[in-house]
Amino acid sequence: MERRNFIKSAASLSAVTILSPDAVFASGAKPPIRLGFIGCGGRGTADISSMSRNANVHIVAIADLFQDQLQAAKPKLDQLNAAKGFPAISKSNIYQGSDAYLRLLNNKEVDAVLISSPCYTHPEFLEAAVAAGKHVYCEKPVAIDVEGCRRMEQLAERINGKVSVAIGFQVPHASPYVEMIKRIHRGDIGKIVNAQVYYLASEIPLKPYKGLIYDEARIRNQFHFRELSGGTLVDQGIHMMDICNRALQSHPLSASGYGGLNSGVEFGNAWNHYQVIYKYPNDVNVSYHSIQVGKQFGDVCARFIGTKGIAEAHYSGGVFISGENQWDSGVARNPTELSAEQKAAGVFLSSLHDADANKHKNFINSIETGNYLNEIKQAAESTLTAILGRNAAEAQEELSWDRMHFSNERIDPGLNLSQFNKA
Repeated sequence: MERRNFIKSAASLSAVTILSPDAVFASGAKPPIRLGFIGCGGRGTADISSMSRNANVHIVAIADLFQDQLQAAKPKLDQLNAAKGFPAISKSNIYQGSDAYLRLLNNKEVDAVLISSPCYTHPEFLEAAVAAGKHVYCEKPVAIDVEGCRRMEQLAERINGKVSVAIGFQVPHASPYVEMIKRIHRGDIGKIVNAQVYYLASEIPLKPYKGLIYDEARIRNQFHFRELSGGTLVDQGIHMMDICNRALQSHPLSASGYGGLNSGVEFGNAWNHYQVIYKYPNDVNVSYHSIQVGKQFGDVCARFIGTKGIAEAHYSGGVFISGENQWDSGVARNPTELSAEQKAAGVFLSSLHDADANKHKNFINSIETGNYLNEIKQAAESTLTAILGRNAAEAQEELSWDRMHFSNERIDPGLNLSQFNKA
């Protein structure tokens, strides 16, 4: 099925009606939200596993470009269903090929979808899911280029109140970060003068690619290709820019920086290190530093320096405020210093300890209650912030937000997906 024909046949957004489980079942326990899964890789499997553990969902359909991905995912998903007393995924609800996502979205058994396909697909898949009247949980980023983000901004304006759409950012759902940002906003660190953020990660191992056709080799290693993932700043560093935008309550005005690709990468073109300076309103500069090299994972940190103190958040290493209004989230700053009593009491080592559970529960709860989410606009702004830094570094010149936003940059993935369809 061609996408344009599918969109034509889908109900218009103004006519979309999603019946709540309570309206369908007037008595008894609420029925599960019937979930479709598009893009059956590792990140998506982790998402859907968390969703199954933490919310009332039944996984009823799956879609992927590759048959082996479907075969690997199905036993795990069937096990999740069985643990809750639900039947396995029907063979008729397993979709493979370039139009697999459209066939899944046309399935009336599906109430909501989890999209965890390669990043370049997100605008098209999100638009199609909303047009089909499905609630959507989509992994970040919402796009890899400016054109995709502008499409998402337009989509955000069209869907309010029609369906629930959540985007997979961690910070809005991680309790320590939520509390830290609340304290920043109420003035606990005074006027923010400067911020430092960094994401020092290990490399993403290459999946076997020799002997594959070029398009398949790239897709299976999407994170190593700018035209498929947007690059490391857009796919991974975006978390840090999302924190900055939320803490500073604004997007940046401009950015400048440098970066590159080195360390002997054998396959791929996505840069693996960046240093970018973002200019925010009120003369606040933010330094961003990231690397994705080697076997040793470093640290992930956001630090906001104000006139009354410093707010600091690490993925592992605590979330706290020092200065006039001291505060500590209780997340361990150094795991080696934990006593046996602290370990027994469940002191957390990660500041993201409840992020996945919270964001997945919140999404399903929004469907059950009818209090629909619309996280697209904020997600598009965070994605554009990451794109601004990437593009400024590539150009090696200062790039303004307006110049970037009106460029309508479009990145062509250069793929022939029809070759992966069954004969």
